[in-house]
Amino acid sequence: MQAYTLLLLRISLAGLLLFWGANKLLNVENSAAISNKFYFSFMSTDILLYAFGTGQIIIGLLILAGWFRRFTYPLQIAINGASLIVVFPSIIDPLGWYLTGTNILFYPSLIIFASNLLLLAFQREDRFSFDAVGSQKSNQWKARNICPREISPR
Repeated sequence: MQAYTLLLLRISLAGLLLFWGANKLLNVENSAAISNKFYFSFMSTDILLYAFGTGQIIIGLLILAGWFRRFTYPLQIAINGASLIVVFPSIIDPLGWYLTGTNILFYPSLIIFASNLLLLAFQREDRFSFDAVGSQKSNQWKARNICPREISPR
């Protein structure tokens, strides 16, 4: 059950990056408006939106397959962490009782960030990734060579 849950979590988090990346490529005006409002116009130029969108799609595909998890999971945490930081007032006060300009729809950013950390923490238990399939074969080979069957434990 744990491996299937981690697979579902990996697929859903990869989907988020894929959709965000595709939105940057297909809906440039909307993505520029989001950048202007939340990211201090950091990615407002078309070339940067295309570059970041392509990068997010590549990272999303690698995460979806479970390749290079040692590198892609921290990148995913950085991307989603940046989003969490810019909407942090909505995390503290999602209903807008004390802070102005907050939105309850941004609260799931905290859940997404925590899910990224969970995926990183339990990556060894994710047996259905390409990284795990490759390492299982090599570990089995090493175990047979280190511990031959003809030697019995005493």
